Amino acid sequence: MIALLLAAGVAAAITLVGTPFFVRLVNRHGIGQEIREDGPGTHLIKQGTPTMGGVVILAAVVCGYFFSHLSIFDVDNERPVTWNGLLALGGGLGMGVIGFMDDFLKFRNRRSLGLNKTGKIIGQVIVALLFAWLARRYTDATTEVSFVRPLGIQLPIVLFTLWVLILFTATSNAVNLTDGLDGLSAGSCTFVFGGFVLIAFWQFRHDDFYTFTDQGLDLAVVAAAYVGACAGFLWWNAAPAKIFMGDTGSLSLGGSLAALAFLTNTQLLLPIMGGLFVMEALSVIAQVFSFRVFGKRVLRMAPVHHHFELLGWSEITVVVRFWIVAAAFAAFGVALFYADWLSTEGV
Repeated sequence: MIALLLAAGVAAAITLVGTPFFVRLVNRHGIGQEIREDGPGTHLIKQGTPTMGGVVILAAVVCGYFFSHLSIFDVDNERPVTWNGLLALGGGLGMGVIGFMDDFLKFRNRRSLGLNKTGKIIGQVIVALLFAWLARRYTDATTEVSFVRPLGIQLPIVLFTLWVLILFTATSNAVNLTDGLDGLSAGSCTFVFGGFVLIAFWQFRHDDFYTFTDQGLDLAVVAAAYVGACAGFLWWNAAPAKIFMGDTGSLSLGGSLAALAFLTNTQLLLPIMGGLFVMEALSVIAQVFSFRVFGKRVLRMAPVHHHFELLGWSEITVVVRFWIVAAAFAAFGVALFYADWLSTEGV
């Protein structure tokens, strides 16, 4: 428990204190957000707001994770750095690098488009391949499809790698689509990472039942660091935002959620816990499909949070209500996980 508090506390402190310094740094270099011209008119005032705040989030998570492993807090070496923990960090860092390149190109080209689709896909394939290979080689990760536990559906290594790519790509892009209003992604991710803290810690405390993982505590530490980093960043990212996380932040948060889902064997539980992100992604898919097939839009604007803005909801109203939805989905996912344990193991 001390490790979780240390990781979350240090990460939160770094984003709380470090973000203003990063804001001044990016302002000095003129790194600001480029806003879609076809977006809600009220968003045009955000043009030039400092971005790439995901750099601070990732730095805070890494520092929080390793700080919790310092020998002064673990004199008996009961909480060593593990491959599971490093891979959970690496999944987010890998996607964060792709996001950073995207943000940098947006700044250099002075437009709201950065990396092209081919570049993003190549980067995501590389991250997924590395994660799949390292997970199979250095952890007890299984190639079975899982919900709250492995389902007994064994995937050949090729299909397993493809499954990793799909989950990483879908999750990171869904979080990226959600990152369209001040504080929406940071607040929503806080709830989902909080759910993974509970799940991973429960697996650690009941490792005799969850025999497929013996490093649950380290995964809980990573998730706790993300909770602290997102919460601290939200202080500056809440409306009116002083800084945006950019694709550096949103893609990395999605990548870390996917990594945690694989390493805790809760892959199919992730779409439930991150139900808000699924809603956002499906709203874009439905909008594109309807327009191309029927020539009509189902929403006034996609993703769906912009639809509610155009209906007259204030930005803060949309964000707070979507936070409630995100919290409900995360809580429901944890409840399903716990219900499985009760039905099988009992108390």
